[in-house]
Amino acid sequence: MKLNLLTATLLLLFLNLSFAQNDVKIQGKVLEQDTNIPLEYATVVVKSKSDNKIITGGITDPKGKFEVEVAPGRYEISVEYISYQTKTFPEQNITKDTNLGTINLALDVSTLNEVMVVAEKTTVEIKLDKKVYNIGKDLTTAGGTVSDALNNVPSVTVDVEGAISLRGNENVRILINGKPSAMAGFGDSNILSQLPAEAIERVEVITSPSARYDAEGTAGILNIILRQKETLGFNGSVTLTAGNPDNLGVSAALNYRTENYNLFSNFGWRYFDSPRNTFTDVNYYDTLEDDGSFSDPEYRRIVETKEVERLNRNYNANIGMEYFLDETSSITGSLFYNFGNDADTSLNFSDRYNNGSIVENTLRREKETEEDNRYQVALNYVKRFGEDSDHKLTADFQFETETEDGYTYLNEDYVFTNQTNPEPFQIEQEFTKEKNHEYLVQADYVLPLGEDSRFEAGYRGNFKNSNTDYQLDQENLTTGELEINEGISNIFDYTENINAVYTQYGSKIGKFSYLLGLRLENTQLKGTIDSELTDEELNDQYDFPIDTDFNNNYLGLFPTVNLIYNLNTSESGNEESITLGYNRRINRPRGWYINPFPSRSSRTNIFQGNPNLDPAFSSTFDLGYLKRWEKFTLTTSVYYQHETDSFERVQENTGQQTTDGIDIIRTIPINLSTNKRTGTELGLMYTPAKWLRLNSSFNFFQFETEGEFNGTDYGSKNTSWFARFSSKVTLPLAIDWQTSAFYRGARQDAQSDIEGIFSLDLAFSKEILKKKATISVNVRDLLNSRKYKALTTTDFYDSYSEFQWRQRQINVSFIYRFNQLTNNKDRKGQRGNSGDDMEFEG
Repeated sequence: MKLNLLTATLLLLFLNLSFAQNDVKIQGKVLEQDTNIPLEYATVVVKSKSDNKIITGGITDPKGKFEVEVAPGRYEISVEYISYQTKTFPEQNITKDTNLGTINLALDVSTLNEVMVVAEKTTVEIKLDKKVYNIGKDLTTAGGTVSDALNNVPSVTVDVEGAISLRGNENVRILINGKPSAMAGFGDSNILSQLPAEAIERVEVITSPSARYDAEGTAGILNIILRQKETLGFNGSVTLTAGNPDNLGVSAALNYRTENYNLFSNFGWRYFDSPRNTFTDVNYYDTLEDDGSFSDPEYRRIVETKEVERLNRNYNANIGMEYFLDETSSITGSLFYNFGNDADTSLNFSDRYNNGSIVENTLRREKETEEDNRYQVALNYVKRFGEDSDHKLTADFQFETETEDGYTYLNEDYVFTNQTNPEPFQIEQEFTKEKNHEYLVQADYVLPLGEDSRFEAGYRGNFKNSNTDYQLDQENLTTGELEINEGISNIFDYTENINAVYTQYGSKIGKFSYLLGLRLENTQLKGTIDSELTDEELNDQYDFPIDTDFNNNYLGLFPTVNLIYNLNTSESGNEESITLGYNRRINRPRGWYINPFPSRSSRTNIFQGNPNLDPAFSSTFDLGYLKRWEKFTLTTSVYYQHETDSFERVQENTGQQTTDGIDIIRTIPINLSTNKRTGTELGLMYTPAKWLRLNSSFNFFQFETEGEFNGTDYGSKNTSWFARFSSKVTLPLAIDWQTSAFYRGARQDAQSDIEGIFSLDLAFSKEILKKKATISVNVRDLLNSRKYKALTTTDFYDSYSEFQWRQRQINVSFIYRFNQLTNNKDRKGQRGNSGDDMEFEG
């Protein structure tokens, strides 16, 4: 008979009364037979031989170890784990302390069609350097994307443009299964909006990363762990999705596992229309000239309304195989491929006013197509030494490549104008071809030292290159021919090479655990700009010095300190712990932040990179507290971050005008001197009954920037906050109802006041076909209120803007599962994790 966790727990509570009388110990360690993965919560049962009655029992710890006490005598000992074959020791004469050694359990194939336990709860685990959120069944993201799922993780927000923030800081590093990946994009998180949310097993929020991790990301790291099936035989799931606005998709996760190898795959296709709209209202002031006089702007006020239809079609596939070379080593190879084909059409209506009266109206049309091909080849080798599965060597190699071909057609016409003979607008065409390549070479060695200590060391090399070939064709108004604009067309080649070595040591002393690490990184940032313009012409055109051939090296030490003290841990599930962390991090500028050639999506508002950007460095302190009761979990922390040379995007008048006399406003990133951020966060999880589960989190932070650029002081100090709440209720007929609400408070930066944002999601779900399938309906942004609203004020204009990246979305999803077995408790050491699970948990 298989004993489930509840049965085993009740058994232990009953038998604990007699432990004090036992004076002989039985010990051992339980591992999965094929992988040597420790099996936590395996049940050990001891029966007397004389009357076949249960005498005592126990449960294995996270390392698979157990220890029970009995009176001397003859016993039958069995070790059980749900869906695994029971291991029995029928004749045991226990007269002294006995160690049964390593006990290997094999999967029971006969139970595959009988047992299906699906992860239900969203739980949190506190470790030395991270919080682990097991996603569970989040109904509001069914049929959604990875970005949707991340937006429901405490401390994480995904804004209306798809940018991911951690504790309000956008400089967050995204990893897939512990490593940088093409699945997370080449510095662009938009691909996460193309991958299905169902692919996520859990999300690790790493606000105090250990030395094992790349030092990139001053906010910290989000490590997305994808689902992998551990069940023998063929199993998988298929998901169908339909929604409005147009959202059609199908995805499949298929797995075939034997004792010698594991084949895994994920396939997906998605077609969706994601309409967005923008509104801006700009009022211009008189401009002070160098001679002390004031000049009037051509127009006092310009109102723009932009409507965009975005048709997106993408395909993705991930195929891999893990082969077990022997009982102690395995090699895994995988291939990821993604193809995207986008077609955007936008209409931009512009009304221009003088003295309160409209004097001109124009319509700007923009058609954009883009094809995106990317793939990744990855190899992983694991070698374990001896009986301790924690003693291991891992080696990784990854190669990623991406090509993007973009074409944009821009045309603007007068709807009406007061001008007598207005100068016509130029037709423009943009051609962009971008190639990205990235190599990753990594080796990590882990050496356990005794029962509670561990030493690690490793190397990581990350080598990236991006080549952007940009060509702008503009109409010759005299001949009507399109001609290349040599002053703007350019080729920008950018390389980022990072070499790093690290070492760290962790240990546990009673209730106190610590992890100390040091990482040495050398960063090389180099680039060349190929343009028809000379360096002097470039400097004159862009108002700041431009180095067309730069090569910068930065050598840095990045220490980490993570401490945890367990105030209380009991078998009933009650826990209490305090954590303290310190780390130093780096924020490296990306290629599009450095490329000085301006964007052309608007004639009057452009974005321009700054090749003079230096990396930013930060130091962060984090103090956390966890208290867990049987039905209630409380997590809270306070943190302080001090960042030097932080990036800030500022707006300024270029001094240039369009052909019809409109000032051209430039947005440019700069290094401000310092950025100080102080904050606190609170998380609550409460399950008062089986039919009700409540989850909420709250983040409050204050940030202060100091610095100036081109004689203007951009220093500011502001506070902001965000909160989310979700509830899940089981209705009659076993229908699940989930509600999720999110609010981000108003905030400020150097030039803008940004209003708060509220959104509400609803979802309903029902399991059918003997619980092999699930049908769900969800509405994201029910009130259609997820809009960015801001007021920007400068010396020469003020601007009010509204932006909605995605309108209200309604989805219907159908998920069918076959031969699936998912344990409702994460197994420690599971393949595909970050590889950094120090077992000193709170």
